[in-house]
Amino acid sequence: MSTNSEVMDPDDPRVTGVKATYLEDPYDIEKNTLRQMDYRHRRKHLMRVKIEFNVTSMVNRQEFLIKLARALMTFGAPSHRIESQLIAAARILEVEAEFIHLPGVIICSFGDQDLGTSETHFVKCAGRLALGALHKVHLIYRSVVHDEISAKKASKELDDLLLAPPLYSAAFRCLLAFCLSALICPLAFGGSFLDMWVAGAGALIMSLLQLCAAKSSLYANVFEITVSIFVSFSSRGLSSIRSRIFCYTAISSAGIVGILPGYLILSSSLELASKNIVCGSVKMVYALIYTLFLGFGLQIGSDFYLLIDRSMRHKLDALASSLSSTVTLTGSWVADNSTDNGTLPVIGTWTFTHAVPSNQADIVDGCYRPKHFPWYLQSFPTWTAFLIVPAFSLLSSLANLQPFRSKQLPVMVVISCASYASNKIANHYIFNRSDVVSAIGAFTVGVLGNAYSRKMGGTAFTSMVTGVLFLVPSGLSQAGGITANGNGIDIGGAMIAVTIGITVGLFMSQALVYMFGTRKNAAVFSF
Repeated sequence: MSTNSEVMDPDDPRVTGVKATYLEDPYDIEKNTLRQMDYRHRRKHLMRVKIEFNVTSMVNRQEFLIKLARALMTFGAPSHRIESQLIAAARILEVEAEFIHLPGVIICSFGDQDLGTSETHFVKCAGRLALGALHKVHLIYRSVVHDEISAKKASKELDDLLLAPPLYSAAFRCLLAFCLSALICPLAFGGSFLDMWVAGAGALIMSLLQLCAAKSSLYANVFEITVSIFVSFSSRGLSSIRSRIFCYTAISSAGIVGILPGYLILSSSLELASKNIVCGSVKMVYALIYTLFLGFGLQIGSDFYLLIDRSMRHKLDALASSLSSTVTLTGSWVADNSTDNGTLPVIGTWTFTHAVPSNQADIVDGCYRPKHFPWYLQSFPTWTAFLIVPAFSLLSSLANLQPFRSKQLPVMVVISCASYASNKIANHYIFNRSDVVSAIGAFTVGVLGNAYSRKMGGTAFTSMVTGVLFLVPSGLSQAGGITANGNGIDIGGAMIAVTIGITVGLFMSQALVYMFGTRKNAAVFSF
């Protein structure tokens, strides 16, 4: 070793021969690596880290929310509550999500704050009211948000519900349609024992045509008009029989009660009252046009028969003029004595109106019912409502696919009977105001249904539907029947009056019931 040479440290790399491997900080290396990647590879690299922390659970929760949205739409949940219910479920499941409900579509957007990305899913489906399946959906939803079952298991249960066949066969549903129209004919429209069988037969034919419409998209577009024309033409022909044993108003109104858009226009008015303008206005306009189609079909069917049978048209005109006639005279007034004291004008136009009360002409609820007719051609006595109303409520619940062996069914029948009773009592004291009468009936239904939900743990919505739908034909009967005294346009106004009354009554009842007790954290599954 020379004197000018430096002394090396024993750990010097030149002595040990060790080469440096980690020259930079690992975080800086990853940052530089991510900078050199394109967007797709960068996202894939970051997601690789997330997979280690139970991303499978998040995927299952998102899948549950999508299937919950599909199930709620398929089984006819109250549309103004769907968004709030999904948001409540997402909040409890700790999923960052946004939901937008449009007619027939729910848009689900799931975001990730760490990545700054989002996924959007469109859930599109059509459905009809199925009370039994809807009650099961609510039980599954409640089990998930109370952490009783996992989101993965709940998704499987929702799949089983969505793929399950209809609760009742097509033949049984046609039989239900026959019974419902037969029972509502004497109950709401003043039909006789003979009229109810004819109205039931019309509803049975309507159900068969509805099955055909489900298979043919071409016929489905004109289904409502053809059915209403057929029912109106047949009932006008039967009422034109010389003995006048059939009632046109009762048969035609009860015959199409199964296709009235009562639930649709009710949900639209509830959405408008909930400030959901897009869905509410679209459904309201569709329901009104649908109702006008029915009124137009009834009017066309009646006029088409009267075009064939001209003698019947003359008889109807003569009957209308005999019940109410007006005479207008223009000239000079000459008093026989001095009793006028100069208060009446001497020259002018005078109108004289002669009106005969309908009961003096043997007309009851728009039907000809002379006292010499036998019992099967007369209107049903009041006491028969104690038998018909529970039977109609039971069959109406079954028609909305409520299982026969369920604890909810007796509750639905009791609430529906209370709805009819309050409607009848209110109509006794309040005349010609179908909206106010319907509001009182809906208030009764709402108080009973929400109280049942709060105190007994039941589902308020499914227990109230039958009672609310019962108010639609009852309210229309107070407004002059579905035929609306021969003017099809008036049916739309009558339907609006009834449903607005129902909406106000339901919201008032819910506000009253939910003022008491603890506030619910989850969405309210009721009207």
